[in-house]
Amino acid sequence: MSVHHGDSSSPAGHNRRDFLRSAALAGAGAAAAGPLASALPAFASGTESEKAGKWRPDPTSRQFTLAVMPDTQFLYWGSQNSINREPQEESFRYIINNSGDAGGNNIVFMAHLGDLTEDADATSFAEVGRAFDLLDKSGVAYSVLAGNHDVSGDDSRGSTPYLTTMGPQRFEHSKTFAGSDPTGYNTAHIFEAAGQQWLLLALDWRMTAQSFAWADKVIKDHPKLPVILTTHDLVGSPYDDNVYPYEAGDPENNAVFSGYGQQIWDELITTNDQVFLTLNGHYWPPGRMTKQNAAGHDVHLHITNYQNRYFGGAAMLRLYHFDLDRNTIDVETVAPWILAQDPEKRTALATEQARLTTAVDMFSMTIDFQERFAGFRPVPVRAVRPASKVLVPGTLAYWRFDNGGPDGSPLTAGQTIRDLSGHGNDLTVATTPGTAADALTWTNDHHPDQPAHASLRFVGGKNPLHGAYLTTSAKAPLNAETFGKGYTIEAFIKIPLDWDAGNNGWMSILSRRGKASDAGKSGKNTDPDEPISALNLSNNGREPQFNTYPLSQTYPTTNWGHGLFEQVWWHIAVVNDGRHTRMYVESSPVADNPSTLSIGIATLGLPWLLGGHEYNGAVDQIFHGWIGDVRIVNRALSTQDFLTGK
Repeated sequence: MSVHHGDSSSPAGHNRRDFLRSAALAGAGAAAAGPLASALPAFASGTESEKAGKWRPDPTSRQFTLAVMPDTQFLYWGSQNSINREPQEESFRYIINNSGDAGGNNIVFMAHLGDLTEDADATSFAEVGRAFDLLDKSGVAYSVLAGNHDVSGDDSRGSTPYLTTMGPQRFEHSKTFAGSDPTGYNTAHIFEAAGQQWLLLALDWRMTAQSFAWADKVIKDHPKLPVILTTHDLVGSPYDDNVYPYEAGDPENNAVFSGYGQQIWDELITTNDQVFLTLNGHYWPPGRMTKQNAAGHDVHLHITNYQNRYFGGAAMLRLYHFDLDRNTIDVETVAPWILAQDPEKRTALATEQARLTTAVDMFSMTIDFQERFAGFRPVPVRAVRPASKVLVPGTLAYWRFDNGGPDGSPLTAGQTIRDLSGHGNDLTVATTPGTAADALTWTNDHHPDQPAHASLRFVGGKNPLHGAYLTTSAKAPLNAETFGKGYTIEAFIKIPLDWDAGNNGWMSILSRRGKASDAGKSGKNTDPDEPISALNLSNNGREPQFNTYPLSQTYPTTNWGHGLFEQVWWHIAVVNDGRHTRMYVESSPVADNPSTLSIGIATLGLPWLLGGHEYNGAVDQIFHGWIGDVRIVNRALSTQDFLTGK
């Protein structure tokens, strides 16, 4: 926050008391930063503060961390003879010691958000430079930028102690440094993480038109890289810091543009879809908002600053933990300098600030990275695989839906879908009375790992019973199959948002007709009127259930999976090795796979139903959603041999 050099503007449309009393807050911060090194809290024996390890980030791991350090100005006030490097150096050691597998953080880059000093004095920057030497000696990838306490005016200002100490020359040996603008105050960095490159821009506190043009060109020169934009002043929080924990309102929407921040948005961010995350300091308390750019995609804008906290923020780190497998960024805020202290010797204020866990300091962001970046880096689409490539030995039936009608066109009663295994287990469309003409339609929708890029859309349910399903013929060879040596049944499905437990619960993906009692089944967990075998979705959270009556016993074995989300494609497989049955969802074994002996599947020689479920000999429920490729094999397959296999 500006005291000596800066712009007095607060975030647009809000005049907060903390802006008016900034000088008083800065003075208090300076007093807190005043004790000499001899009076600093003691470190515990054997802590990371004693020695930095080796910088070993893993650029291939799909989990990595971006460390962010905001305003550390109150640690460096050389003109007032107040210098405290220890907190920042301890944070730097934490970054080094938490790279790669160490600490489980895989910190791959560190971004400082400006205001490295309180007074822009050469003596202050000399000490800042010594602290950053720790990163340089270990080869840490990082960026810095100038805040209003480091410089004055815009980036045409010429030489300053900041530029002399932290300018582009500092990065001449950095593998991630991608260049600077002619002024030296704006830099670009490209780091590798999750097996790909990421562009980070570190932009001056106030840029000229030429610098805006430079930044825009850097982005356009790297058209496929996601961009993180860092600067000192962009958004601020519209709530006050008079009480703690802060009364932050909606933590997902508690930031607003400053006047200059609006300019950055208009001239650089909104028109560059690659920018998905912005980070700035300057204002406090912390806040964030999400805004849609010109392409209609989310940009996450975050303000993080702890200079008003104990010991000027103690060089706290905001850690952005990216997880590309979970499509999540988990954010936490820690003070390594405090964490490294002997807990018994920490002051009360230090203990309070060691980890910040309020909703503005510790939170998660859901980002579908592939979808968000698809506009500038399209996701490779897995090619269609012909049936011949997936007809593994033992395939008894294989149905797919990519040779039907146009997308959205209906199937009609009596229409046939061929069994591509060549065994003659063709399917025929059957409808219930009064069913709409479009109750079963061809679609191009499909699971990304499905061999065929098509599916069938079922609009079925009950109350009253309605919809269409498919059935094998009365003489299909599959009807008599007992699977004595094992089996693998696979299907791709998607459940729509309008799925209803009362109307759509206990719908079957695939079932074998015939009552359990007619097959001579009885005993525990037996329902005499239920079908001999069925792969269902429950009425309680859409849990997949495979309930089957084997040859080896009179009662059923039942496998249960977890609840399946709607609007998501799922691959479900049921595998029997001749003795036991296991269910897999997305090639992952479910929890409830019983150890009960289960050999084969009983049969009455009746047809199989795709999308239909019967009870007491009559169809009583019809599938609601999408069904893609379905394959039945007369032996157990490994997950690598599933239809999703690479």
